[in-house]
Amino acid sequence: MAARKTKSKSKAKPDIMFKVEGLTKVYHTGELDIHALSGVDLTLYEGELAVLLGPSGSGKSTLLNILGGLDVASGGHAWFRKDEITQLGERELTRYRRDHVGFVFQFYNLIPSLSARENVALVTEISKYPMKPEEALGLVGLDHRLDHFPAQLSGGEQQRVAIARAIAKRPEVLLCDEPTGALDSKTGVHVLKALTSVNEELGTTTAVITHNMAIADIAHRVFHFGDGKITKTYTNKRRVAPDKVQW
Repeated sequence: MAARKTKSKSKAKPDIMFKVEGLTKVYHTGELDIHALSGVDLTLYEGELAVLLGPSGSGKSTLLNILGGLDVASGGHAWFRKDEITQLGERELTRYRRDHVGFVFQFYNLIPSLSARENVALVTEISKYPMKPEEALGLVGLDHRLDHFPAQLSGGEQQRVAIARAIAKRPEVLLCDEPTGALDSKTGVHVLKALTSVNEELGTTTAVITHNMAIADIAHRVFHFGDGKITKTYTNKRRVAPDKVQW
């Protein structure tokens, strides 16, 4: 798999980034089987910003973890471009995560003893085609906080550092699991602005998990989850800017 170097040009028909067919995931707990995914079909396109909506336990995070190479499916198939990630071994999944996927989680996981710049630099030092930490932090509106430590930053600023760290290796895909879940609405808007900016300026295919229905308005497409399945999909005919989202 070749790592992405530059933003893709606009196309009438965007390439398929992820294709999922009949994906299942079963967790075995003692004598109990938990069906986290029950035959999910999904297609995500290059440059798309998708929102995955649903209550806790509906399968959203399980799907994202499989697409990101953090977990393996019990059945079905998932492709990243033309590579079937459900057939990759552990070493290949590690390479796939390193070269192609950026992750943003609800909790920021920054190293307290390192500045914002240094936290981002940890990723750029092991990436093939990294951007400078200053550039990544500038994209999320933190070029004035480069040398501040996590304890000196608000929750929203720490999350934006986490986004900068995720995008600094120029991933083709950005997977976000409840990125505003620990934030108030005002702070969350800044994080959503950072995500939409990355999607628009870098062309990064972005998937955002949330239980907040209002956030769906920023997406190109929205997928509703329930009981391990996608129950509804729709396209936003008119997207809403993050600062217009009604929380």
